[in-house]
Amino acid sequence: MQLTEEILNKISALQRNEITEHHIYLKIAEVTPEPHNREVLTRIATEEYNHYTIWKQYTAKEIAPNMLRVWFYYFIARLLGMTFAVKLMEGVEQGAQTRDEMLLVAIPEMQSMLANEATHERELIALIDEERLKYVGSVVLGLNDALVEFTGTLAGLTFAIQNSQIIAVAGLITGVAASLSMAASEYLSQRSEGTTGTSPKKAALYTGATYIVTVALLILPFLILQSPYLALVFTLIGAVLVIFVFTFYISVAKDLPFWKRFAEMAAISLGIAAISFVIGLLIRVMLNVNI
Repeated sequence: MQLTEEILNKISALQRNEITEHHIYLKIAEVTPEPHNREVLTRIATEEYNHYTIWKQYTAKEIAPNMLRVWFYYFIARLLGMTFAVKLMEGVEQGAQTRDEMLLVAIPEMQSMLANEATHERELIALIDEERLKYVGSVVLGLNDALVEFTGTLAGLTFAIQNSQIIAVAGLITGVAASLSMAASEYLSQRSEGTTGTSPKKAALYTGATYIVTVALLILPFLILQSPYLALVFTLIGAVLVIFVFTFYISVAKDLPFWKRFAEMAAISLGIAAISFVIGLLIRVMLNVNI
């Protein structure tokens, strides 16, 4: 079948995508210290270049990569890790691919070729061993505890005290103490379990750091706004945003369902906040506290 200009344009788009991903993988590999991960990324880059040459046989021309996309995923990898960047890129790519009947007719082997490429790339991506993902459990522990405990604590303090600065100070003191306690508990837990492949000290650091950063974000509205009720609204919005961003990150990096995990975590945090809100009001009325 003769390839029309429209079909060649579609193939050119596929060709550009392959050479772009080739450069993305090479760019990430350049800054990857672990030899194993660097070798895997280089192998995937070679696969992408092989795909590029297949499409080049049809277009008979060289095509430049999309450097904006290359730098975007490079910075994502530097900021959030190579596993997240690679899986996000592959997920976006799979979502963008549609069953193009015109291409399937023009190139009958295209469907099986793309399926084989996707399978091989997933197998290679699964070989990536990134340290930060080994401590996801510790991060989840720190984040969950901070969100559940602190949204509840701040909600209770809001009705009991009704003073933004006092709430912020009380929350900060409680948060620092709780983060140290959580870090120590995680350290002892890791030591007692004897988990292989992870360091108890690093696990404790991830848990404590995640906890204190989350606490700081939740307290920030009380340091800025005079109205404790308005500050609480922004704190709850911030909590939902933190849950959304973190759940998205974990869902992409660990291939887990997003919406179910997000809804579950948000419901728990906001539910505890609502209960604590009522408890704070009852304590204020029963003890006749006026600050």
